[in-house]
Amino acid sequence: MLNILVDTVRISGFRGIKNLEMTLPRVTVLIGTNNSGKTSLLKALQLALGDYSRYISEEDFFIGSDEKRVNEINVDVRFVPVDNNGNRVAVFDDVWLTDFGDKIKAEANGNQFMALRTRVKPNDIKGGFECTRFAMQTWPEFAVWLDEKPKEKDKINKIISTPFISIEAQRDIHYELKDKSSFAGKVLSGVEYQKEDIIEIEKLINDLNLSAIEKSEALKNFKTHLEQLNQSFQGAGNVEITPFPKKIRDLSKHFSVHFGENANGVFSMEYHGMGTRSWASMLTVKAFIESAAAKHEEEVEPFFPILAAEEPEAHLHPNAQKTLYQQLADTKGQVIVSTHSPYFAAMADIMDIRSLRKDATGITAMRLTKDYTAEEKKILSREITSKRGEILFARALILCEGITEEQIIPAFFDICSDKSFFSLGLCCINVGGKNYPPFIKLACSLGIPTFIVSDNDGDTKTTVEAQIAKIKTDHGLGLGTDIFGVSYLAAGNDFEAELMSIALLRDEIITAVVLSETNATINAQYKAAKLTEVSALNDVDLIARMRGTKSSYSGFLADVVRENPNGKAPETITPAAITAALTQIKTWLVV
Repeated sequence: MLNILVDTVRISGFRGIKNLEMTLPRVTVLIGTNNSGKTSLLKALQLALGDYSRYISEEDFFIGSDEKRVNEINVDVRFVPVDNNGNRVAVFDDVWLTDFGDKIKAEANGNQFMALRTRVKPNDIKGGFECTRFAMQTWPEFAVWLDEKPKEKDKINKIISTPFISIEAQRDIHYELKDKSSFAGKVLSGVEYQKEDIIEIEKLINDLNLSAIEKSEALKNFKTHLEQLNQSFQGAGNVEITPFPKKIRDLSKHFSVHFGENANGVFSMEYHGMGTRSWASMLTVKAFIESAAAKHEEEVEPFFPILAAEEPEAHLHPNAQKTLYQQLADTKGQVIVSTHSPYFAAMADIMDIRSLRKDATGITAMRLTKDYTAEEKKILSREITSKRGEILFARALILCEGITEEQIIPAFFDICSDKSFFSLGLCCINVGGKNYPPFIKLACSLGIPTFIVSDNDGDTKTTVEAQIAKIKTDHGLGLGTDIFGVSYLAAGNDFEAELMSIALLRDEIITAVVLSETNATINAQYKAAKLTEVSALNDVDLIARMRGTKSSYSGFLADVVRENPNGKAPETITPAAITAALTQIKTWLVV
């Protein structure tokens, strides 16, 4: 692998992106809600490094708050030298020193870089749009990057050695095999044989054709009748029937791919589902890249492809998504993928995840802001990305101590709001005790507003507050009210005690406990007896009963709360700590 990297991209005035800077590791996983800018970022990179300039339209120019379109798009990318582990080093390898030439510049500390700017402007004379690339002389601070104006003498052509290869969201190998311009078509058009191999293969094909005709009465009869063409050419004509392509050069015209679980179940790609066809299409791109890399290596030429894939997980089941991630991550060069899949994103190193967040001020790229220790990364991966990948895609996050809260809190939100908890993209996660820090650090670093609804028994409040203070100190996370909040149950209460403190909720709690203890029976008399028994319990005994059936009563209570059979006012049965959480979250989401 030739050691370079596109480590930073800056975008201004493109589609929904007003002004954005994002760092890029070798494998970048883009996450974010719909319309957060993932596709726009990939297209901006294609504009800077690939062929998107020919597709530029008026709609690609950013529209400001004043409803006016900007008249210029700028995309800057910076290449830097790196070692085999992806860490930046000072100087490019000799092969890149030769290839980039005088486009290479150095920072004050001697670290080399090569930066390109792609500028798109309307052409008022010829019409259409003018796309120009420049080699940048400096790499200024982001706050003033647009003040650095490229000069006409710094115009350059596209860098051939760093091709941008885009895998679109809509892909299907069945159709790509017939398209010479597709990556499958390019692979097939690049098939070459030695002259002696061509002679040998074509002889085998000729023998196969003769055998196929000889063993078919229908084909022999067909050939006999076609030979009557000789009557028009004074007997000088010659008819051949070729069930199989006669010439090597024609093989690609009839090329097909078959796949199946065993020898008896192999079918052409047109009979497979979109998942298999899409996956095969992406593997074709990988084959194309490896073939191109081999040719460049043979010619001792530099080659560093940048592969961008949009929603590669589409149509694939979870295990296949995980396998596909590994296959893409192993691709030569640099890989940038956008995804909506928690399974796919969970496979990535957490430091490689970039979250795009859109608000009234524009689109922002978020990442973990500090290099975490190996142990911290293990904790985050173990507690979050391997188990709770949905966190990465939440618009806002509620953290709680146990499974009871995790099941019931969304129900209270549903009855207190005209929109459902999940339709708003919210996520409620139990952290298995008081293990809040990993969840807070990841979520808030990625720009996901987070609210804790905490128990308040024993030393819980002291413990949680100490955790929050340590996160602020050690990781520099501001945790302001725009992204973080916490509320506590009444002093001395765990969640069961808090629920029982709400007098109007007692009937619902009794119903849930009875349902949890009689769910396996249809005996009406037994159910009636159980209802009498539970209803007679005092508050202390009922709390104990709830604690003894945490994993079962909570689901039933959530259902009863949502149904609200007695039509109680939501605010009269909702714990104050949950009301505080819902109020803050509505502010974050402008619900």
